[in-house]
Amino acid sequence: MFKEDEMEKYGSGHPPEEITSRANPRIKAAAALLKSNERKKTGRFLTEGARLCGDAVKSGVTVEEFFSTDGAREKYSDVFALVSGAAKRTFIISPDVAEKLSDTRSTQEMFCVCPDSASLTESDIKADGFYVMTENVQNPDNLGAVVRSAEALGADGLIVFSGCDIRSPKALRASMGGLLRFPVIKTSDCASLIERAKKNGMKIFATVASGDAADISKADKSGGCICIIGNEGAGISAEMLALCTHKITIPMLGKAESLNAAAAAAITVWEFMKERGKKANVAN
Repeated sequence: MFKEDEMEKYGSGHPPEEITSRANPRIKAAAALLKSNERKKTGRFLTEGARLCGDAVKSGVTVEEFFSTDGAREKYSDVFALVSGAAKRTFIISPDVAEKLSDTRSTQEMFCVCPDSASLTESDIKADGFYVMTENVQNPDNLGAVVRSAEALGADGLIVFSGCDIRSPKALRASMGGLLRFPVIKTSDCASLIERAKKNGMKIFATVASGDAADISKADKSGGCICIIGNEGAGISAEMLALCTHKITIPMLGKAESLNAAAAAAITVWEFMKERGKKANVAN
């Protein structure tokens, strides 16, 4: 138990509870969130590491449970104070328990359990905005990298249709916390979303490796746009292509036939935001 004079070292006003057993029901429930089906069933997800735990709080994400070892508390004292002060419940766990919760080879021994909630709905899409849409991107590292680029370059949001879970531990790490901050819209009916966007005057771009597509550097990028990034192997589906108003390609001089999803997204967002930045500067 914690002595009263030890409480100042914790960010919350209540003493953390200690958990030393890997069989503890709360630990078992948290560890189960490493699996996608459990995240979907419970509507909760797990963040790992000092950065992601701190980013969750800074991004306004509710922290239901915060787990940390004493070693992590001492090493990341500022983060511990921030997260434990915001968390509904804080637990000090043993290193052995931390290993059970970890999805990494070398854990930082800090974890948050948070409720999952989309940051935007379809009605929040701005008719003059720029959005990246992913269709069936399966690799969580790719999805995280797409978000990292989109956030860094100033896109207005990510639209996710099918593919890997945006709350995958790997996707969260690859996004460097971007998936906790960046506006995300999840849709199961991309056709309706795209048709509404087109009615609002938005252009829908399919990024393809095709000779009949326009050079991305020469495409008309004015107005509201949605750029679609397809599956790593199959690319954009025929059904999705039929919904698009434009096809664009990234010219390649080497022998590779295509770029992976993360690289294609980074170049695409750069090209669009560069153009939009030029026009904004002219307007000012």
